Amino acid sequence: MDFQQFIPSNTLKPYIRHYYLFESASDMEFEDTVLPSGDMEMIFNLGDGIWEFSVNNVFHRTPPTELWGQITKPLSIRSRGKHTMVGIKFFTHSAAYFLNDEIRIFNDHVYDLYEVMGHPIRTLHGQLLEAADMATRIRLIESFLIKKLIYNQQKIYKIDRVGKILETIKDNYTENNLRLVASKHHVTPRYLHKLINQYTGLTPKSYNKIKRFQRSLMLISRKEETLTSIAYNCGYFDQSHFIRDFKWFTGSTPSSYMNNITPVNQLLLP
Repeated sequence: MDFQQFIPSNTLKPYIRHYYLFESASDMEFEDTVLPSGDMEMIFNLGDGIWEFSVNNVFHRTPPTELWGQITKPLSIRSRGKHTMVGIKFFTHSAAYFLNDEIRIFNDHVYDLYEVMGHPIRTLHGQLLEAADMATRIRLIESFLIKKLIYNQQKIYKIDRVGKILETIKDNYTENNLRLVASKHHVTPRYLHKLINQYTGLTPKSYNKIKRFQRSLMLISRKEETLTSIAYNCGYFDQSHFIRDFKWFTGSTPSSYMNNITPVNQLLLP
């Protein structure tokens, strides 16, 4: 497996965390689990391999062009064949700049991006299939995204506000200070919840939990600290709270996960 990340242009840096290229030359079949990241993705399949994801223990084949909603619980996937995939990883709030629907409707599912965004996606997918290199693919993707950004300009103010609210929450989150956060951004606590849920698919509480969880994954992958130290550094009250949240997001304990980091999640660690 080969996984590469690419930095977006200055125009799109406020909206795109990174682009990536995933390639697998092996026909080996495997199963894995995708864990919550707090970010949405668009994926263009350019190879012949097959990916499937599980809903209620039934596997469904992913479409050639994928929109991954917010994943809030472990999502089982399986793969066979050789793959070439080009992905766009958005910031928590920034997929909303490019989509016309409320983000929360996409949670915990993989949608056909063509059905969500229409014929321009099919055209872009065809162009990506014909592109000779990753630089050309990124230029095509960025041209498409900038056009969508211009088209959706009327939403920019609200989504920018959500991004600023999330930064405040990330820096100092507790259930008790959400009223202060709302006041700082000149909205009511109820409207703050509505804005965040509408444009990220998450509640303030779930956003904070996923961000703490992602930080714990990063620290676990380094294998430089004890689990007790990681729990403290990620803001958990005690190790039992850490273990409880970790099991919710992964289905396993931190110690078990540490000894069995799977191929896909090794690539996607923060």
